[in-house]
Amino acid sequence: MAARAPHGNNQPPKIIVKKIFVEGHGGHHGGAWKVAYADFVTAMMAFFLLMWLLGATTEKQRKALADYFAPTLVEFKQNSAGSNGLLGGDAINARDNYPNKASQTGTRSMTVPVGGVGGSEVGTGDKGTLKDQRALTQQDQKNFAETTKRIQAKMRSTPSLAKLAKHIRFVATRDGMRIDLLDDANFSMFDLGTTALVPEASALIGTISESIRPMENPIMIRGHTDSLGYGDPRNMNNWMLSSGRAEATRRRLATGGVGEARYERIEGVADREPLIVDNPTDPRNRRVSITLLFRRILDDDGGRPRSFKLASR
Repeated sequence: MAARAPHGNNQPPKIIVKKIFVEGHGGHHGGAWKVAYADFVTAMMAFFLLMWLLGATTEKQRKALADYFAPTLVEFKQNSAGSNGLLGGDAINARDNYPNKASQTGTRSMTVPVGGVGGSEVGTGDKGTLKDQRALTQQDQKNFAETTKRIQAKMRSTPSLAKLAKHIRFVATRDGMRIDLLDDANFSMFDLGTTALVPEASALIGTISESIRPMENPIMIRGHTDSLGYGDPRNMNNWMLSSGRAEATRRRLATGGVGEARYERIEGVADREPLIVDNPTDPRNRRVSITLLFRRILDDDGGRPRSFKLASR
């Protein structure tokens, strides 16, 4: 501001400039930059930790880490059955609408009970089943009945096989379904005293293999003979003959496309289990039995199956 000049003095008035400084509340001593720097350092540490994890872990481990940190639980609960209102107009055992593919977390069996009918694959997996043994056995029995009808229909439509109708029978057992291939006085499945299948028997076993090939049931094959012996049992006996015929039957099934892993047991029992008990020499005692065994529940860890859960007759 300008001051008044002295009287009679021509000097210009003095100008006084007043500067007002506003405090910066800390100025360069403030902490805002420290917070930004700390955030930057934290982000860089997280970045380098991520780079280290990507280089030091396998694909399976990285998938496990991603699943652990993925916030998917809330989303699953939001989209599961019955979340919108009282069941959301849906049934609790209906097909779920959240992801269930192999690359995602969560499965239908987490929320849908095993006995539910909401999905075609509820409680099942690629290497076994989560169903109880009774349900699995009932499904096998249904498959056995359908297989029997297919084989019988094929035999009726093929003249060369139709005449063998009395030489095959289907028997429900406590182990599964047994298919007996029987001899009689006029026909033998094998050349006499050998393990060579006759052409008609080979065609019949080929029809059986075609029908059971899509199934998953394990297979047991047993060879049987009558009680007629050989001159020198050291060279050939009924044990060797029955075992050889069981193996010949297995080879014919394998030729028809039945996988090697399905054969549970191949054995010969000679004349120890005659069909005609009162006459051990009866030719009907000569037979081969192909048994489709009930499927078994796997161990909890998906390993080797436990012992058979056998159904009643």
